[in-house]
Amino acid sequence: MSDRYAVIGHPISHSKSPLIHAAFARQTGQEMSYEAILAPLDGFAAAVAAFRAAGGKGMNVTLPFKQEALGLAEKPTERARLAGAANTLRFDADGIYADNTDGVGLVRDLSGRLGLELAGKRVLILGAGGAARGVILPLLEEKPALLAIANRSVDKAEALKAQFAPFGALAAGGFGDFAGGEFDLVINATSASLAGAALDLPPGLFAPGALAYDMVYGPSETPFMIQARRLGAAQVADGLGMLVEQAAESFFLWRGVRPETAPVMAMLRNI
Repeated sequence: MSDRYAVIGHPISHSKSPLIHAAFARQTGQEMSYEAILAPLDGFAAAVAAFRAAGGKGMNVTLPFKQEALGLAEKPTERARLAGAANTLRFDADGIYADNTDGVGLVRDLSGRLGLELAGKRVLILGAGGAARGVILPLLEEKPALLAIANRSVDKAEALKAQFAPFGALAAGGFGDFAGGEFDLVINATSASLAGAALDLPPGLFAPGALAYDMVYGPSETPFMIQARRLGAAQVADGLGMLVEQAAESFFLWRGVRPETAPVMAMLRNI
């Protein structure tokens, strides 16, 4: 019988994870199945326990359960603990192992597909919620010259700066505080693009040759990508690559095999 894996969330029908992991399994010759599980908002822990009891080997966790997933784990990684959330669970004989692969997925997409080496670069994250918090440590581990966090509520940005200060050079403030900052990479970690909304971006954010990266993805350019190009970004990208790369990291944690991501990216774009 093949090993069972799943993605769990609420809602879940939109998830591309079953497609992605089925493609990884075919590519690497792994005997496994992967399904989507809709958990009740008040029944996450019970749904995880039931899947594990039925022989499940691991799960991806999506909204709104990532924080709760971390709380279930006997063995969280440092990056999951600092993110305050887990998107990957592995069920071992001695308990639940939890990780957060979002940040490493982002870094791999940036350095691999997009060819951006982060060492010595100036990086700005827009937003200070869970999406931002999940990627700060992996970004700092790449040794940027500066990682700045801009948020409408400055206190939230300041709180993240304080939390991650031991790991690298950080700045925090409101959007307007970084006017003229000339960043090499600007990452949209807000949900504005999901709502079809533009952000109140100040002038001078983008250095010559800068990349604007939206964690949201869709069939066409997001409002942030369009806005960034207008404000001088030389290159724009959405978050589909991050989605595939974080899935590849989960797959590796479960199976010990690292799949090729480029063909899976191409398949998703064609769909």
